[in-house]
Amino acid sequence: MTADTAAESLARLGAERVDHRFKGLPPDAGGLTVAELTGQRRNLFTGGFATPVLALSAERLEHNLKLMETYAARHGLAFAPHGKTSMAPQLFQRQIEHGAWGITLAVPHQVRVARAFGVRRVFLANELVDAAALRWIAAELDADPDFELVCYVDSVRGVELMDAALRGATRPVDVVVELAAGEGARTGVRTEAECAAVADAVAATRTLRLVGVAGYEGEVPKADTERVTAWLRRLVALAVDFDRAGRFAGLDGIIVSAGGSAWFDAVAEVFAEIPELSLPVLKLLRSGAYVSHDDGHYRKLTPFNRVPEEGALEPAFRLWTQVVSRPSAEQAFVNAGKRDAAYDLDLPFAQVIRRDGAERPATGVSVTALSDQHAWLATTPEADLEVGDWVGLGLSHPCTSFDKWQLIPVAEADGTVVDYVRTFF
Repeated sequence: MTADTAAESLARLGAERVDHRFKGLPPDAGGLTVAELTGQRRNLFTGGFATPVLALSAERLEHNLKLMETYAARHGLAFAPHGKTSMAPQLFQRQIEHGAWGITLAVPHQVRVARAFGVRRVFLANELVDAAALRWIAAELDADPDFELVCYVDSVRGVELMDAALRGATRPVDVVVELAAGEGARTGVRTEAECAAVADAVAATRTLRLVGVAGYEGEVPKADTERVTAWLRRLVALAVDFDRAGRFAGLDGIIVSAGGSAWFDAVAEVFAEIPELSLPVLKLLRSGAYVSHDDGHYRKLTPFNRVPEEGALEPAFRLWTQVVSRPSAEQAFVNAGKRDAAYDLDLPFAQVIRRDGAERPATGVSVTALSDQHAWLATTPEADLEVGDWVGLGLSHPCTSFDKWQLIPVAEADGTVVDYVRTFF
């Protein structure tokens, strides 16, 4: 896919008609194109948006994109942010514009979305053994010489299945051996000896090409700085051993990749120690949650808490809800629940209340439970809350916030909506 075609694909998102599929958008906008609605620059609070409605902060989104671009460049890291967080091609494009090497993805459907919108480099952080998906990827590689894909392998059996599905393809699929984060961790090869066996299996095929090693330090059992650092050094040592054994001969470079959203400072520190190898090393970071950040899990875990001199991410999401019931002085209900808000890690956080155009902190208000379409609020005597008030909720875990909304308004600080982000889950 050419750059022009990719731009055209993104532009077509603006031609989509606003209708019943997109919750929270103004009912009177039905029939407009997304581009037409964007051009109206409606206000989130006075422009007819219906609660519940999830919004992204335009300023905070841009801040986060710039911060991670700067961080990666400062530490000599290439960056392939994990696209499963947002599954939003518009955000993929903005991440690439902010220096991303490519986009990390997890499953074939996500790769198809990325390719439909012109993403040229994909890091597939999973072993892919589905024959139909592998044949499609082979066809994409054969059809587009500019398309690059790197995929995990973590078993000899997986290599065999991949090889069988890919026979007849013109270009080999580039793979990295995934080193498990430890016993009882998620995927990945458990020992260095088994890693060598997987690498040998790759070398015995014509359909696969070993280009590096990778893993995910977020799965280190009982993760702390010491344990994560020790595992990252194992990963680096594996790359060094493979290089000494001549496993990367004939390549232009070697990939060493890790990095979720909780330990990228450790990744930067250990990757800075990678010794000179026989080929240039692409030190590839894959953090994804940074793009929106959050008000719970990642606010607590972000490495920027440990290195505040490097900056700070800002939570960009806010879910706007409305009080629909105030049955007692101790209780209230708003009209957003599990269908609308992330709840797998933390419940939402009551942040602000809007009434008659004025906004104030949600003092004395907390979310205690979620039903399908209601959030249960506990209210103390100091809470000033009435039926009809808008309550802005902060969310925890970006990956399970984006997936509940197909078209998300991007609003400036004064409420002016300047864009709409389309997701594909």
